[in-house]
Amino acid sequence: MLALRPNCECCGRDLPPDSRDALICSFECTWCVDCARTKLPGGLCPNCGGELVRRPIRPAEKLGKFPASTERIHRPERCGGPATA
Repeated sequence: MLALRPNCECCGRDLPPDSRDALICSFECTWCVDCARTKLPGGLCPNCGGELVRRPIRPAEKLGKFPASTERIHRPERCGGPATA
């Protein structure tokens, strides 16, 4: 099950579970659309080099039983850096 991380790893922007501005890679690294377009080379995840796709939205009625993550990951130093994982 997707963690639905609460923020962009680059700028720290809040990305609630219903955000259409959240992008993820296959490892669930989470980025906002703005950072992906302007700071991430080639629109790829700087952590793993993976493709970024729009994060799906979990139906609101499922969030009670399957809540989004509250763990914030903020690594602005990775914005635009080379993939290392």
